[in-house]
Amino acid sequence: MPDRLAPEPVPRRDFLGLAGTAAAGLAVAGSLAGLARLPKPSVLPEASRRFRAGKPEEFTPGTVKIVQEHNVRLIGTEQGVAALSLVCTHLGCIVAESPEGFKCPCHGSKFTHEGKVTAGPAPRPLRWLAVSRAADGSLVVDKDVEVAPNQFFKA
Repeated sequence: MPDRLAPEPVPRRDFLGLAGTAAAGLAVAGSLAGLARLPKPSVLPEASRRFRAGKPEEFTPGTVKIVQEHNVRLIGTEQGVAALSLVCTHLGCIVAESPEGFKCPCHGSKFTHEGKVTAGPAPRPLRWLAVSRAADGSLVVDKDVEVAPNQFFKA
């Protein structure tokens, strides 16, 4: 007769059977948790870096329009419309307009009105961005496409 205070020993086969069943249960539960996550993407797509800047008629020669939410300066000239990024090429600060051109308030880089570096730690000039026309006739600036300096889009 077994003692009340000393539990009956579990046979080795029973213990290994229980351990195997528990491991299989955990594997199935982990797989189901992974399957439940499949419909929800873990990486969300980034918003498009293209934006509509307005109608070509809005950019008569001499027009300058700054689109604050995209940090882009649009310039209308006789040659067409061009877009200049206002993001410093040093560490990504937003440059401010100054009488000489642009100045980075963070680290002191200075640029001409055409975006050329005149002083500071900025390694490259400001980026000129591609301008094109959308199907509805409005101008579209693509912040992912860099063009040569002073390249204007003729509408």
